[in-house]
Amino acid sequence: MTSTGPAVVVPQNTVATETKKQPPPEPLAHQRRRMVVVFSFWAVVLFLGIPIWWKLTAIHRAALPLEQMQQWSDGRVSVRASSISDPDAETLVRLTQHAIDDLNDFSGHHLRLQLDSSDPAAADSRPAPALTIDLKPGDSISANLDSHTPVLSVTYPPSAVPSHSAASSSLATYIASELQATFAEERAILLYLTSEIASPNSRGHGLSAQLTEALDKRTTRLLQYAPTYHLTFSLFTAGATPNGWDVESAIRQYIEPMLTVLKPIHNFTIDTQVQLYSPPGVHSPVLGKEDLSSFINGAEWSLPPAIGEAPTINFILFVGNQTIQLAQSNSQSEPGTSQSWLIPKWGSVYLLPLPSDVDYVPADILKDPMLTFTGHLLSLLGTPQSGFLPLRLSTLSRALEHARIADAEAERAFFEKSMVGQLYFPDEHKIAVYLPLLGPVGTALFMGLISEVKAWKKRRREKTLAKAQKSQ
Repeated sequence: MTSTGPAVVVPQNTVATETKKQPPPEPLAHQRRRMVVVFSFWAVVLFLGIPIWWKLTAIHRAALPLEQMQQWSDGRVSVRASSISDPDAETLVRLTQHAIDDLNDFSGHHLRLQLDSSDPAAADSRPAPALTIDLKPGDSISANLDSHTPVLSVTYPPSAVPSHSAASSSLATYIASELQATFAEERAILLYLTSEIASPNSRGHGLSAQLTEALDKRTTRLLQYAPTYHLTFSLFTAGATPNGWDVESAIRQYIEPMLTVLKPIHNFTIDTQVQLYSPPGVHSPVLGKEDLSSFINGAEWSLPPAIGEAPTINFILFVGNQTIQLAQSNSQSEPGTSQSWLIPKWGSVYLLPLPSDVDYVPADILKDPMLTFTGHLLSLLGTPQSGFLPLRLSTLSRALEHARIADAEAERAFFEKSMVGQLYFPDEHKIAVYLPLLGPVGTALFMGLISEVKAWKKRRREKTLAKAQKSQ
């Protein structure tokens, strides 16, 4: 028999309720402190963190000096008019400039005339002109381009000088036409290159078919620009003679003067060699056009490779009785012959016939080969083909003076460490960097801000209700 304790009887009219215990109210000072902490974190992020991040990760885009670049592209022509009064000289320059602008139908080529200043300090501050026009009084209007310096001498009768109020001048028109003819090749090259860049299919637009074909051939044989070139002069012979040549004297007389003029644009290193028992790749006494490509005997001829970053230009003097057959023209009954040819982007070869008993080649016999090598070197470097050598080199110098600096700086900047890291940063790496950082930090900041905004709205609602109850 099991005994049980007394039963607890709950009255039916009694309801069991639980009263949830509320936390004590938070002091107002603590609420304000928490709000200040949350907004302080957000202020640091918005006003300090984001600007620093933007500054450190932004890629600097430098403004192009367009005005200075335009000045570089303008061909400055200095007018020296010592025998003309200043007002009349300024009028002549103004009318000539208008005539040049009317003749020029290509906006990429500019010629800007400037009156030669009598102030030496002002003249020294200006860039060197592409050409100087020297006006001298004479019996008639004529022009002569100096063969040693870029100076165009123009003679004029005193009656041809325009007055201060003149609207046109025959002398100004004549000078403008002479300048247009002098820089015709430079203008054609610029037009050819700009049309090629804009649309390769419309290459040479605005030029004659013959001129376009000539420029096509010229650009295919040009060497890529380099600040330094290595020149190799080689003497090859199929037998044992000649076994020496006065190449140092020949280079000093015929090559170095041109290299000195080119020194502001390029640096040159030179070496020479003599190779005996080096037969050519083709033994025919008369070489056809199809034989020129296989004449270089690469298997038995030792040609030096490029030294460092400097491209090598080879000049080969081959002693033999071979000649090159030229194409027959309408005025010739028989095809002509030549002794040299240019190899695009490589160098040139000169065939020198000598008697078999000659053991040494003196400098006077090397004159024609060296002068030929000089012309071929200028062609490989891209100098203009027309005009006197000083003007041709002046054109090349103006074209490459700043292009050389820009090319070197662009190459250096392209592989600069910080730029490579910014430009070539994959999106996957950005996620891997930013997500671990912004995930935990951003979650805490956003949750804290949301809870604080909710608490602020709750306090504001309670204050509104309290005011409403008091007013009742």
